[in-house]
Amino acid sequence: MEQTPVHERHNPDVLALIPRDAKIIVEVGCSSGALAREYKKTNGSCLYIGVECVPEYAKLAEMYCDSVIVADIESVDEVFLRDTLAGDCWVFGDVLEHLKDPWSLLAKIRNVIPDYGCIVACIPNAQHWTVQAKLSCGDFRYESSGLLDRTHLRWFTRQTINEMFLDAGFTIADGVARILDEPDREIVLPAIRSMAACVGADPEMAANDALPFQYVLLAVPV
Repeated sequence: MEQTPVHERHNPDVLALIPRDAKIIVEVGCSSGALAREYKKTNGSCLYIGVECVPEYAKLAEMYCDSVIVADIESVDEVFLRDTLAGDCWVFGDVLEHLKDPWSLLAKIRNVIPDYGCIVACIPNAQHWTVQAKLSCGDFRYESSGLLDRTHLRWFTRQTINEMFLDAGFTIADGVARILDEPDREIVLPAIRSMAACVGADPEMAANDALPFQYVLLAVPV
């Protein structure tokens, strides 16, 4: 199966939402360990565990993580999640959309995470105006990166992200919508408003939800 290319960059918005006093962080899809590298600068006493399905990437991440486990996170059971990983903060930086069943994984984590724990995630927005524009003319083609990354298996909007976490037993307590500098969107937004009105939806909410490229969020157990 094709994998997301390894990268040395970290997401500063994800980093900002990880609690400064986390005891055990589990980052699923840790790639080169760039996020661990940055987080450990401010909380060196935490145990930072990386989970990576690509052995070559895991080898790179060992430089910054306290330990790296090569595994498909969807193939492990709750006992492994609770006893071997035991995270009080789970991080999914552009990972949930690559999983076959992220809903089930979040539900399993809810069964083992402590009440004071949290999940930090970055998820691309399938409602982004560029995706809607491409769909309107049938130009939906997988790409090597970005919102139409061919390695994505699942697609989410603000609404369905909220539903996924609520159904798994979490509530979103904090977050940020990552909106890029895209002046061309002003040409498309009126059409999005009109389309929303045609189906009885809120035109302004539809336009606002078409702006974020990604959502970065902090979810806590209900």
